[in-house]
Amino acid sequence: MKDRITTDAAPAAIGPYSQAVRAQRFVFCSGQLGMDPATGELASGVEAQAERALANVRALLEAAGATMDDVVKTTIFLADMGDFAAVNAIYARHFREPFPARSTVAVAALPRAGRVEIEVTALVSEPA
Repeated sequence: MKDRITTDAAPAAIGPYSQAVRAQRFVFCSGQLGMDPATGELASGVEAQAERALANVRALLEAAGATMDDVVKTTIFLADMGDFAAVNAIYARHFREPFPARSTVAVAALPRAGRVEIEVTALVSEPA
């Protein structure tokens, strides 16, 4: 059984997918771009996009009854691996030890010409 998670504090899905899904104790957040949920516009620059993407992730987690501390796995998609250090520094400010497992991959392109997209999986203490 799965429950769809939605919030106006993160961008609406722009395709046939859910912002996030909760299945028992797991929360799976779809990849978040650095897009402002109110305007639909991407933030300017990779650092601002990374901050906004993580704010969107946080909003989805909160809507699911989870926190950043509940995140067990992240995947970061970069349009340019040259942005790794900048995104990594911002990422480090949003997570505490023990850090989630993580993959970072370079991709040919991201939706809306974004420079970074971040998806997470969280494990919450109590089932919904």
